[in-house]
Amino acid sequence: MAAAMVLAMHGAAQQAETSTPAQTKRVIVVSLEDRKLALMEDGHVKRIYTVAVGKPSTPSPVGTFKIERRVKNPTYQHDGKTIQPGPGNPVGTRWMGLSIKGYGIHGTNEPKSIGRAASHGCIRMAKADLEEMYEMVAVGDTVELVGTHNEETSQIFGNGEKPMVTAKAETTPAVTATSAAVRTEAVTLAGVAVSGTW
Repeated sequence: MAAAMVLAMHGAAQQAETSTPAQTKRVIVVSLEDRKLALMEDGHVKRIYTVAVGKPSTPSPVGTFKIERRVKNPTYQHDGKTIQPGPGNPVGTRWMGLSIKGYGIHGTNEPKSIGRAASHGCIRMAKADLEEMYEMVAVGDTVELVGTHNEETSQIFGNGEKPMVTAKAETTPAVTATSAAVRTEAVTLAGVAVSGTW
């Protein structure tokens, strides 16, 4: 009987090891007013990052969206100039395109803009933060862009002081093209394009 229990327990342990783990529910909450981004997993805060958001003349959109694409080391194009991946690339080393055309979460070549209202509507992150978060999120994850401090953002981010507003310019791309097998992203808005292969 003891041998049968040991075999049954061993079999159950093997089955548990080979079964698929439950899907983690990830939500990215961005408080535009706080200029903070929280990566939430199963309702718990995993990370909080300081971000740049849209400036008053080109505000970030408010609403619930999805990550539709992820691009490592995107190529940036504007006014006939192409900027290859590297330190001068205005969208940095990662692009996470959202389900609202023209907007994404990306890096920057202007790290002093982080914590300010400085973009054309996209969410900018510091390089180390962006690269860390990029590895923790997936296509299909929910992104909530919250315009006004509310109960949810108070619980996540607290009731800190509002960050300083600045009006530094940035060009924000819009997502426009993909292909089937090897997908190349080319995003364009107001003459700006970002592309990459993923």
